[in-house]
Amino acid sequence: MRDLSLNSPVGESSVRVTARRCWRALRVLMHLLGGVLEAIWLRAGRDPHRVVILNAKRRWCLRFLTILGVELRVQGPLRAGPVLLVSNHVSWLDIPVIAAARPCYFLSKAEVAEWPVIGWLARAVGTLFIRRGGGESKAKTEEIRGRLDRGHGILVFPEGTTTDGTGVRRFFPQLFAAAGDDAPVQTVAVRYRDEQGRPDTGIAFIDDDEFHHHLWRLLGRRRIVVELTFGAPLPPDEPRALAREACERIVADLGATVG
Repeated sequence: MRDLSLNSPVGESSVRVTARRCWRALRVLMHLLGGVLEAIWLRAGRDPHRVVILNAKRRWCLRFLTILGVELRVQGPLRAGPVLLVSNHVSWLDIPVIAAARPCYFLSKAEVAEWPVIGWLARAVGTLFIRRGGGESKAKTEEIRGRLDRGHGILVFPEGTTTDGTGVRRFFPQLFAAAGDDAPVQTVAVRYRDEQGRPDTGIAFIDDDEFHHHLWRLLGRRRIVVELTFGAPLPPDEPRALAREACERIVADLGATVG
């Protein structure tokens, strides 16, 4: 297992937790500003598909995880070249976590594009957006296939929503049609652990959570432990079979249940 460990502050008192939150909040704001300036400097919006942009995004995500005190552990093969990465979905934090381990582009919900600053950055680095329930799956499948044909790695969350991490919802199969012989499906199992090594459901971004409230809670954490397990690429198959096999593999890697 590769340990991309990132040290976090220590301290248990409420005063220390508050101080940690405030200090980290300031660092996050400065880091966001730095990301905007770097994106402008690199003219990311003109062509976000350059290798220099992917590398800059990975560096930015690694620094962001450092600020949050995230300890990132990665195991399994990281396939290079075109690949359709599919993952269970627990939190918005999944995105910088996976991007720090394996440079790729993401398919995100359309609402993220409207988030202040973050939405602009997401668009500037080539994120794809889909409106849930908008009947866009077929068009997005074609767009993803076009990206794969250009040699990109694309990450999608086929559950269509987030969970608390103790279970995995059945995968919607439509987007799996983008995969092919030269761009296989590879699973990514995301698991957050608490200090005792148990599933950490406090990281989940679910129900009526708002981003700024959720981030404020995470800023108070002494550290966050997350494990990514990359599976071997799946052999070609029709979309429903791929979706079922990918879901089963992630469930097995997590030791979770299917909801």
